[in-house]
Amino acid sequence: MEAKFFRFLKIVGVGFKARAESEGRLLYLKLGYSHEVELTVPPAVRVFCFKPNVVCCTGIDKYRVHQFAASVRSCKPPEVYKGKGIMYIDEVIKKKQGKKSK
Repeated sequence: MEAKFFRFLKIVGVGFKARAESEGRLLYLKLGYSHEVELTVPPAVRVFCFKPNVVCCTGIDKYRVHQFAASVRSCKPPEVYKGKGIMYIDEVIKKKQGKKSK
């Protein structure tokens, strides 16, 4: 399978990790929940983990690659106060200012 479309995801947070198993067919995410999140990859998409915090979704169908990347991101979208969560590599999160103390 020749990969034409890529989508890179970055995982930000203490203890947040990802790992791909069974030749890119399963993706396991540790996102601070009491359990691991297990995602089954669709047939036209492959998943690679270069580092524990960088995930690459690749495939020949642009729609399916982007749809799967969006479903991975929806497991823990980036929050606006600390910037933790799963975001696209080229995504910029505008951080909000916290509560001011007197």
